[in-house]
Amino acid sequence: MITSTDVLHGKILIVDDQEVNVLLLEQMLQNAGYTSITSTTNPFDVCKLHLENHYDLILLDLLMPGMDGFQVMEELKKTDPNGYLPVLVITAQPCHKLHALNAGARDFITKPFDLNEVLARVHNMLEVRLLHEAARNHGKMLESLALKDPLTGLANRRLLADRMAMALVHARRNKSAMAVVYLDLDGFKQINDTLGHSAGDALLKMVSERLTATVRAEDTVARLGGDEFAISLWHVTDTEDAAAVALKVIESLAQPYILDGHPVSITASAGVSIYPAHGEDTDTLMTSADAALYEAKRAGKNAYRLASNSDAQLMQS
Repeated sequence: MITSTDVLHGKILIVDDQEVNVLLLEQMLQNAGYTSITSTTNPFDVCKLHLENHYDLILLDLLMPGMDGFQVMEELKKTDPNGYLPVLVITAQPCHKLHALNAGARDFITKPFDLNEVLARVHNMLEVRLLHEAARNHGKMLESLALKDPLTGLANRRLLADRMAMALVHARRNKSAMAVVYLDLDGFKQINDTLGHSAGDALLKMVSERLTATVRAEDTVARLGGDEFAISLWHVTDTEDAAAVALKVIESLAQPYILDGHPVSITASAGVSIYPAHGEDTDTLMTSADAALYEAKRAGKNAYRLASNSDAQLMQS
C-alpha cells in the first residue's frame, strides 16, 4: 500500500530554463513536505540525470531554447526500458496540452502556477507512479516464486525443464551433448529426525550453495523437492566429462557441515544421463537419470552411476 509518506519521499526533478520558475516550484513542493527535489535549467542534462537517479516524477517545461520539452520526452523514451514516462509537463500554451499528452506526458500544469493545482497534480501523479512500480515489483516477485525454490532460491522443476529444453536445442543445433545429474542426500531423514526441520532446512541451503559453486555459471542447479536436486549441464564433451562433474559434486557434498556449532556429515548419490545416448527429450533424460540414481543407492550410496542405454531405449519405445 502506498502511503502519504511514500508520496512525499518520491524523487522529483524540475526542468525549466527560467531560474525563477524553478525556485518557485521548489518552494511550493518543499513547503508541502516533499523531501527529494532536484532541479536543472539545462534540458540536455535530463536524460543523464534520470538514468542516474530514476526519478518518480519529472516536472518538464515545454518551451526551452536549444531543446524543447517534446525533444526531451523523445530522448527519455530511448532510455526508459519500461516505456513509462513519469513526465508532468509545464506549459503556458493551452494548445500544447494535447500534443504533450500524445507525446507521452502523463499530465500537465499551467503557467502562471496555481499552488493548489500544482500540489494536486504532483501528488496524484506520484501516487500513480509509485503504485505502478509496486505492481511491477510484485509481478517480478510472483514470477520469481513461480520459477524458484522458496527455501534455497534454486531453480524449481518448471525452470529446470525450461533450461533443459534450451540446452537440448543448443545440443541438437551444434550436434553436441548435454547431461543431467539427478541426486539426493543419503540419510537426510535422520538429520530432520535428530536435529529438527530447521537444521534440515539450513543443511539444504548449504548443499545448494555447494552445488552452485561446483558447476559452471551456464549450468542450472535445481531443487526438485525434499532432498532431491538436479543439475542440467549445458554442454559436456563426453561421458567422462559428465561423470567427472558428478564425482566432483559428490566429493563436495561429503565435506563436513557446521549446524548449530556442531559438525555434521552427509553424503549424496547421483545418477547421470546424457543427450542423445540416454534420451532425446527432457522427460526421458530425467527418467534415465532417476533410474541411474536408484542404481547408485542400491550399490551402497555416496556414489554415482551412468544411465543405461538399454533402459533409455525401453523408455522411449
